[in-house]
Amino acid sequence: MRLLDAELLESREILPAQFLQTFHAPWLASGSRAGQFIHVRTPDYSGLVLRRPFSINTVNVLAGTISIHFRITGKGTEWMARARPGERLDVLGPLGRPFEVDRRTHHVLLVAGGLGMAGVRALADESLAAGRRVTLLFGAAGASEVYPSSLLPTEVEYVVATDDGSLGHHGFVTDLVPEYEALADQAFACGPEPMLAALARLARGRDARLGVARLGRKGGRSSRSSGALGTAAARRRAWLQVSMEQNMGCAVGACLGCVVHGVEGPVRVCREGPVFAAEEIAWEAPA
Repeated sequence: MRLLDAELLESREILPAQFLQTFHAPWLASGSRAGQFIHVRTPDYSGLVLRRPFSINTVNVLAGTISIHFRITGKGTEWMARARPGERLDVLGPLGRPFEVDRRTHHVLLVAGGLGMAGVRALADESLAAGRRVTLLFGAAGASEVYPSSLLPTEVEYVVATDDGSLGHHGFVTDLVPEYEALADQAFACGPEPMLAALARLARGRDARLGVARLGRKGGRSSRSSGALGTAAARRRAWLQVSMEQNMGCAVGACLGCVVHGVEGPVRVCREGPVFAAEEIAWEAPA
């Protein structure tokens, strides 16, 4: 983790009130992994004090660039949307724990809801670079909010669901998972918490539905035998990993503003996450 100035190279509106911005930040690009995020502070003249967290959307190590994808939700993101190439932002990162892909995985299933695309987008690139197949299921309210396929690598199998049926499957993106779960060695998701909770319930029943053993279990050994819950090793064995979206104050674990209920007690999304194995989260716990 380091603090630096990142220069804005390009900013464009890719969907209504949603922006894709590219920054020149060579050392950040070289040290980032899919699932991590940055914490951005706008210039003093913006009148805003707190930093804002943004998932690292894409990374280009050769060009020394990263991109972020965000929606305008308040004064901070309004200022970000008005920024022009050449502006320099104070950036802290990379932060958080990344997605963990098992080395034996050949086919990954990515599931994104709305702006959750920003949380899994980099993993599509990482997976393709490692020679893995990628299927991406994306859910939105309607066709006007569907992530443009032109912004994805052509090798990605892209399947869309819309709540109103205006494009692709009519219904929730989680409806599509049973059709694709048998093909995937692992699944990775980011989106609204109800979507993630529904995916976690599907993941719990996957073994019984398919009649297969979980990835990484050999000779009847316990699935936790080579690593405690919450470790990178345990997450690599999980069929489903989720990237949690929470408001963050400090993003370094001090303020406790991003705590969620874990099965073994409270966990900080900024430090223990934002990526978790689905089985680490107590989905039914009261908010």
